[in-house]
Amino acid sequence: MSAPLAVEAHDLERVYASGTATVAALAGVTLAVRSGEFVAVMGPSGSGKSTLLNVIAGLERPTGGTIRVGGEDLTKLDEQALARHRSKRVGMVFQAFNLLPRYRVVENVALPLAFAGTGRALRLAKARALLERLGMSARAEHRTNELSGGELQRAAIARALVSDPAILLADEPTGNLDSANGAALIALFKELHAQGQTVLLVTHDATIAAHAERTVRMRDGRMVD
Repeated sequence: MSAPLAVEAHDLERVYASGTATVAALAGVTLAVRSGEFVAVMGPSGSGKSTLLNVIAGLERPTGGTIRVGGEDLTKLDEQALARHRSKRVGMVFQAFNLLPRYRVVENVALPLAFAGTGRALRLAKARALLERLGMSARAEHRTNELSGGELQRAAIARALVSDPAILLADEPTGNLDSANGAALIALFKELHAQGQTVLLVTHDATIAAHAERTVRMRDGRMVD
């Protein structure tokens, strides 16, 4: 029996106004990702990869088509429901890490739980447990400026996972890492996937995409495979 669909996009469009012209970042994308899959989305810069991830995350609204995540049609959600979707159903890992330098690592990891209304003691305990799982417990009380690039990315992944998201979305996560840290990060994604985590990874690097179960390719806002 096939696993249920984690992501289901049909004829997805995202059009931006640019002066008097329009630019189609997504021009009719259809994609299905099953729960527990590790899928890489490849394509050159400007192909629509990041826009697709942002729509799945509920950070942007499509201008056409449908997008279901966990069986829920995101196009029918109001802003409050989209915020719940972002905080509970998806975890985002960005190339730029987006960690807050004024907070300790454990506080950065716990931050999504604070937005969800979880009490301080519980959210910090959960953050510490996740940092330990990712081999980062010794860095939990450090500031982010004391971490290496690989440690920053692991902290960012811990933050993305702290809400137990159904799907982990990663946008060029190895882009700021050297080859050794990049390889370690991909090994971590594969480990999470082996534990049942759904992973959708955006990359322009074929060597990174090769580690996924399946690769789909985009160009000019469309799937080309």
